Parts: sequence; structure tokens; C-alpha cells
Amino acid sequence: MSWWGKLAGGGIGFALGGPIGAMLGAILGHQVDKANRDKFKTDFSKGTQERTQAVFFTATFSVMGHISKADGYVSPQEIQMAEQIFRQMNFSSDQRTAAIELFNQGKSDEFELDEVLTQFKQECSRKLTLIQMFMQIQLQAVYADGSKHPAEEKILLHICERLGYPKAMLSQMEALLFAQQRRYSSGANVPPSRSEIDEAYAVLGVAKNADDAEIKKAYRRLMSQHHPDKLIAKGLPEEMVQIATDKSQEIQKAYELIKKSKTTQ
Repeated sequence: MSWWGKLAGGGIGFALGGPIGAMLGAILGHQVDKANRDKFKTDFSKGTQERTQAVFFTATFSVMGHISKADGYVSPQEIQMAEQIFRQMNFSSDQRTAAIELFNQGKSDEFELDEVLTQFKQECSRKLTLIQMFMQIQLQAVYADGSKHPAEEKILLHICERLGYPKAMLSQMEALLFAQQRRYSSGANVPPSRSEIDEAYAVLGVAKNADDAEIKKAYRRLMSQHHPDKLIAKGLPEEMVQIATDKSQEIQKAYELIKKSKTTQ
């Protein structure tokens, strides 16, 4: 049975505990009697893939809702971005309903951001690539309306601090997002612009004077971090694989663009 099937079956809120378990329990309305508690503890024991997937799902959409309200107003563009992510993930109707409810819980004044981040970090343990995917989704939410409000910037940096995520990697992630939004020139005989080349180096996180070996190493590292099978094994819900695939395509484009620019110099 998939993580969602077990989640919908009941008991996850009791098994998880903490603010994430409370949110899931409230959304799914689970009531677990004493006779079933041991079974749910086994299904969602700490470190299992299903448990991590449920935690990732819950933290992702609740924090997204919180960030969207950071500037005091949830714009139509931010709501549209959330809807776009739901479609991209090909959620079932039940999953979509749960994600929307989590998003709304995140907008609440009572939302416990630090407590959710603490539990998320504990559950994800040392899975940096999973935390990185979480940050990428939050960054998409921030730029849904085309700009980053100072209040959103403050929350993003706070999240980085709470999760132990390097701020330098956040900047690299922004470059990747901009690359996705703009898309690179694909014409075989059209030379890339200087801004596109600069952006490509930023996507890979290497200096413009980096040699071929360093560029290739950065490319391979990023492709490994975004490999769908590896991310699922670490706890990324299967439905979110398309996001990792899209990121991999942009990394590939950046690498090819840098190689192309070198041959024309």
C-alpha cells in the first residue's frame, strides 16, 4: 500500500505526534482506538519511507500557506501557483483536498512554524536533498507573484536557519528557478546571450572561470541530488517526482549551455 493509502487508512496523527501529526489528524479526522495503535506505530515507525513522505507532504503545503501570507495578503497568483503545483503532482481529489486544507492551516495566525520546522528536520534526519526539494517548492511559492517581498525573504532565511540549510545554496536555487521561468534559447545556430550564460553558471553554482572538470563535477552532483529514484527512497512522495524531473532538465540545459558557450569562444 502506498504512503497515501496508509495515511488515509487512519492513525497517522497518533503515530506521528507533534504539530504535524495534529494537522494530519485534524484534516483526516482519524480516531484511533487502543487496539489499533500498535499497528499504526509499526506502519509509521520513525525512519520509514511512508512516515517521511507523510511528513514531507504535510510540512510542504502548510509552510507554503504560511509563506504566501507573509506579506499580509495571499495574492491570486500565489493561489494559482499552489493550484499549479497540485496539477503538476497529479494529486488525487483526496490528496488535493488535504493539500488545500494544509495550505489554509499554514495561513492561520495559530500556525506553529518553528515547531513544524523542528519536527520536519527531525523526521528528515540528515537527508539534505529532501530538505533541498522542500526549499525549492517554498521558493516557487515566494516568486508566484513575480517578486520576493521582504517579509517572505525574512521567513525564507529563518527557515534556512531552522533547517540548517546553507543560505548560499538558496541563492543557487533561485538561479535555477529563474532559469526555469525564462527558459534557455534552444535554437542550434543561435548563440546564447551573456545573461543566459551567467545564469547557467549560477545554476551549477560554479564560478565563470571554473575549468571543465569542476563544471562537470558540479553538474553530476546536482543531477545526483535531483535523481527521482534517490529522492523517493529518501522520502519524497511519488507524486512530487515531476518537480525533481523538471529541475533535472534545467540543470541539464545549464550544463549544455555552458559547454556550447565554451566551444564558441
